[in-house]
Amino acid sequence: MSERTATIASRVGLHARPAAIFAEAAGELDLEVTIARQGEPAEDAMDAASILSLMSLGAAQGDVVVLRAEGTGADEALDKLVKILETDHDAE
Repeated sequence: MSERTATIASRVGLHARPAAIFAEAAGELDLEVTIARQGEPAEDAMDAASILSLMSLGAAQGDVVVLRAEGTGADEALDKLVKILETDHDAE
């Protein structure tokens, strides 16, 4: 299983626009990707392609989340998703 941490960069946290951008990218993958706040048990991780799950995390700017995926291309996919989370989409 591949795992990456990411620090939420968007000023409003993982809410509305940033969550929609991230969920769409995660949903386009042929992998199941999960997301959880750092320190949460892996079994409590949520579906990263679900905008409702993302918004229910309540992740604010500066919070660290953990992404996990398994399968062919998981490392590259997680690297791409980390870039999305570590970009302030509200500044664009």
